[in-house]
Amino acid sequence: MQDIKIREEKMREVIKNRSRKDFLKYLTSWKSFVFYKRDDFITLYPDVWRTGPLVSGNDYEKERVDFEKYWKEYDFSKNFFLNYQDIFTKIPTLRLRKFLPYENSEYIDSWWYGTKNCYLSIGAFSDCENVLYSFEVKEKCTNVYNSVMVWNWCNNVFTSIWIINSYNIFYSKFITDSHNLRFCTNMLGCYECINCNWLQNQSYHINNIGYSKQEYLQKKEEILRDKKKFYTKFIQLSSDWNNIESKNIKWSFNVKCENIENWYFNYNIHEWRNLILTWSANWNKEVYNTFVSWAPNMDYAYHCIDAWWGDYIYNSDRIITSSHLYYCSNIENCSYCLWCIWLKNKSFCILNKQYTKEEWFELANKIFQQMESDNILGDYFPWWLNPFYFNDTAAYLIDDTFTKEEVSKEWYLWRDDVIKVDIPEWSQIVKSKDLDQFQWYNSEWKWEINKDILKKVIQDEKWNVYRIVPMELEFLQKYGLPLPEIHWLERIKLGFKFSC
Repeated sequence: MQDIKIREEKMREVIKNRSRKDFLKYLTSWKSFVFYKRDDFITLYPDVWRTGPLVSGNDYEKERVDFEKYWKEYDFSKNFFLNYQDIFTKIPTLRLRKFLPYENSEYIDSWWYGTKNCYLSIGAFSDCENVLYSFEVKEKCTNVYNSVMVWNWCNNVFTSIWIINSYNIFYSKFITDSHNLRFCTNMLGCYECINCNWLQNQSYHINNIGYSKQEYLQKKEEILRDKKKFYTKFIQLSSDWNNIESKNIKWSFNVKCENIENWYFNYNIHEWRNLILTWSANWNKEVYNTFVSWAPNMDYAYHCIDAWWGDYIYNSDRIITSSHLYYCSNIENCSYCLWCIWLKNKSFCILNKQYTKEEWFELANKIFQQMESDNILGDYFPWWLNPFYFNDTAAYLIDDTFTKEEVSKEWYLWRDDVIKVDIPEWSQIVKSKDLDQFQWYNSEWKWEINKDILKKVIQDEKWNVYRIVPMELEFLQKYGLPLPEIHWLERIKLGFKFSC
């Protein structure tokens, strides 16, 4: 036991000293945002040899009780990561995380309940409906389009970032307890505002100047007629946001935090470094290099993706209510597991094989000793195991200065083809610059979009292709919004553009 603690400390030191660039390259490249068609399935995994056979969520849960059958003996003649590869490429791969009933939501990846009418989105859960082209939407939100981080009873949100308990929010960032805002940032308790920044409990403001209700509504109508400027206005919005109720923070977008270094969109955390989209209920502490994690309790976690409730987690992803895990993936209610995949209610396993407590500690110590000798103790999963195209992952969404040449040298995969997962064959293509042919004001100055656009495929300036679906068209028409000018992945990417 003492030897394990010593090795844990060595792993912590390696992980704590990771640079921002390394954190992005090695960790966030394991979170993909693109769907593919593979083996007649819709999946987040491209058709490459680095994963096992695809199965649905329901089939996966049925088989999961017997996943220890994929166990293997640890082979000390092989590198530590090669041992893992032996089961990683054979054990079934969950094509999308959809276990509980969902309705009309084929193109989503959502690990919780209540998903309805969601499309090309990741992390839409907890009774959310009508979510398109978005990421991390939770708790009874409806009609959310092209947005990132929309939480808690939000309704009618379009092309916006970090919206909490608000409705009718369009082209805005960092909005809480507000409604009927357009092109606004950093607003709390406000309504009916346009082009405003850093206001609290205000209404009928334009460019931070207050107007009478009548004057405001007249100016609002004039401003909203110029649809061509909507996208440009959003792009030009400031990404600056101070830390709220926080201290000793480097960088921004942190609420009720303390002693945080590097990154954004974090809530109620203490003594962390290299974090994105991480939040807690109980001021979790000692968590480093983490992406998309939420936990009432999660202390002492290092190199984690999609972790929920646990402690002493090292180099692992998709963890639920577990502790003392090392290099594990998709683990639920387990403890003292090393190099395990998709186990549930297990303890003292290595490479999915069950051991006694004494056997486990003896073998784990030998494995960690080998890793230390190979100078890889504390390293995250290597690039040659990564099954995703690098330019489809969070790493590239956050930092698109990574080049194909740079990451290909390290054996990362790169997608060269355009994304066509939802594109019908032989569709007529319309250039995004020609979308005015399908949208206009009619003779009564009412905004109209020609339904013929539903039969077309749009190609943006980067040659990416996308289409408009009926639910989306209805929303655009209802709220007087123009057709999107860029691909849906580029729209999600806008939510990850930060300033340092």
